[in-house]
Parts: sequence; structure tokens; C-alpha cells
Amino acid sequence: MKILLIASGTRGDVQPFVALGDGLAAQGHKVTLAAPKNFSGMIEAAGLAFHPLPMDMQELVERPEIKAAMTSLAGRVMAYRWASDLMNQQLSAVWTIGLDVAPDLILHHFKAGIAPQLARHLGAISIPVMLQPGFMPTSDYPQFLISSRSLGRLGNLASHKLIMAAMRMGSRMMIRRWTKATGTDIGPKMDPLGGYSAHGKANRLHAYSPHLFPRPATWPDTEIQTGYLFTKPENWSPPAALESFLAAGDPVVYAGFGSMPGIDTARTTEALLGALRLTGLRAVAATGWGGIGHVETSDQILPLDFAPHTWLFPRMDAVIHHGGSGTTHEGLRWGRPSIICPVLADQPFFGARVAALGAGPTPIPLKRLTAEKLARALETALSKQTRARAEAIGDEMQSEDGVARAVELVDRIASKL
Repeated sequence: MKILLIASGTRGDVQPFVALGDGLAAQGHKVTLAAPKNFSGMIEAAGLAFHPLPMDMQELVERPEIKAAMTSLAGRVMAYRWASDLMNQQLSAVWTIGLDVAPDLILHHFKAGIAPQLARHLGAISIPVMLQPGFMPTSDYPQFLISSRSLGRLGNLASHKLIMAAMRMGSRMMIRRWTKATGTDIGPKMDPLGGYSAHGKANRLHAYSPHLFPRPATWPDTEIQTGYLFTKPENWSPPAALESFLAAGDPVVYAGFGSMPGIDTARTTEALLGALRLTGLRAVAATGWGGIGHVETSDQILPLDFAPHTWLFPRMDAVIHHGGSGTTHEGLRWGRPSIICPVLADQPFFGARVAALGAGPTPIPLKRLTAEKLARALETALSKQTRARAEAIGDEMQSEDGVARAVELVDRIASKL
């Protein structure tokens, strides 16, 4: 089959689609991946055809419009207008790429809410791929945008319905603005969080680990939980400085917070350095996206622009990060305790879940991070009990193969066409 993958967002949103594309291509499918333009190198290195979307997330979070939106109402109004133009460009690119590729199947991130209508227009099938557990109502846990703690069974269920209704309304308004601005006829409205198939019921994939969030028993069989879409460990050659730092002694922890609007990098960096002084631990600090400020290399810390998590995390004793779905899954995959310092969105939710499973300490919101709090969290993370629990979860997650399960579904669909 000709398959179009549509990913939108940061590396944590795009990398799982690269893993999925690699698995599909290995089965003989012709795979094209549409994603933000700054991920061209990663996608092309995987041997996948690439169509760029007009959005660079690293550049986006550094824009003055986004920074203004974090500090004032007037800034949020201006950012809304600017973002509307950007989303119109995004939707136009997705539609044009779809017409150019003419796929039989579209697998897409929920941010590509126009994909079901594109599939109907092309006579194709669309399947959303959800990377967080927040897009199908359940009473087992709350919707992550409302709470990281259980609201009770009725409250949990209501939280999902509320947020999903708001997401549907927002996506439909965005699509309606785009169709009005471009004059594109896409037919009657559809569920932007759903899939499309003219051959039966539409499926949705939930690509997160059942060892973190088991599939609710009340879901219909069209909701398929695959497990996380992990990339294969890379044959990566580390720089000499990293090899020397790791060889100089244990324990070593990883620290990296990505690039989030509103992060006070100077304060975050000082908290990290202070915690290392208090504990005597050593750290590899990811500075590539600006979550950590400038630090000088020393016996205790090594700044690093980039290293694949699949290579680096198995060599760490613990990982400190902001709690995105990808980094959380990757840390636990290798059995490493996680100290999560969330900023927004799904991050507090993943942090609370890791702590509930005993694989890390109570999350520390990044804006409240201090050297003392981080030092105490590191002591908890490196305790015998926490390490044993993280290792047990890692052993369980090593046995899951989300890519294989997703490919199996696609092959079943292909056999019926």
C-alpha cells in the first residue's frame, strides 16, 4: 500500500512516526512522512520519503509571539491571530501533500484533524495515532489537561468528555476558517479526533505502553492499544568527551528539559548545578534546545548538544526531564528511575503516573525546582527500592512491540482492500 504518515509537533511527536514508518517500509509498503521541516534529517536517515510541513517547533517556541502569549492577555490575542495564519498554512500543506501522494492509508497525529476528510476525498482510510492516554473516554484516569490525579470514576469520565468536546470544537473552527480562507471544498464535517473508512468501522491506535496505562475494559474493539512506538537502538558513535566522562566513574544522571515557553533557564541551570554539588553526583546535561543554560564542562557535569536517548539512557543511573510521552517511555524502557519536572500539557500527568508506579519521586514542577528539592528527588530516585521498581517496569516494556502491532493492523487492512 501507499501510506502517508502525518506527524506534527516536537521530536516526541515525530520520532514515533519515524519508527512506525520504518516498520511499515520493512514490510514492503511505500511510506511517505509529512512532518515539520526541521526533522528532515532524521526522517531521510530512516530512508523514508519526506514532505515538509511549514512549522519548525524549535523556532516556534522562540518566537516573540509565543513568549508574549505567556505573559499577557494582549500577547495571547496577538498570538492567536498569528497562529491562525500558521495553522492555515499547515492545513493547506497537509491537503496538498495528500493530493500529491494519493495514499491508500493515512496514519496521523491528532493535530492533523483534517486527515479524515482528506481520506474520504481520496477514497482512502485514515487512522489516528494517539501518543497520550487522553482521547477516548474512560473512568480509569482523568484527561491529562484537567488533572494529574484521579477525580473519581464519574469525574474522570466527565473530564475526558469535556476536553474531547472542546478539542473537536476547536479543530472544527480551525478547519472552517481554513476552508473559508482558501475556498477548498472538503465535504461535510467529520470528527477531527476520529478515523475514516468506507470499508467498515474506523480504527484508532493508542500508542502508549499498557504497563503505564492499561487498556480500559470498556473500550470497543476499534480502539487498539499497540504499546509505544519505540525506535530501534542506534549504532551511534559518541564524541570522545562523552566517552571519557562516562568512563570516569558512576553514578551519572541525565538532565534535559527541552525548550518550553516560559522556562527560566538560568534558574533551572543553577538548581541542577546546586543539586549536583549537594549530592556529589555527576550529570550529562542536554543543552541543545535551551532548557538548560550555558554550563562549563567539569568533572561533575558535561554539556551535550545531542545524543540519541536509545544510546544514552541505558548508560545513565537516572533521568531528569520534563515528562513528555516520548522521554518518559524511553527512560522507563531502559529501567531508569525518572525525576519528572513538568511544565505543561501531559507532563504533570506522566509525572504523577511514574511516581504512582514507584519508578520515580513525586514530580517537581519546573518553575518550583530548587537545588534542595532536586537533591532530595535524586536520593529517592537512586534508592534501592525505586531502582528495582524502574528495572521491573523496564523488563516489562522491553517485551512490548508497538510498531509490530501497528504494522500487523495495517497488513490486515491491506489484505481486505
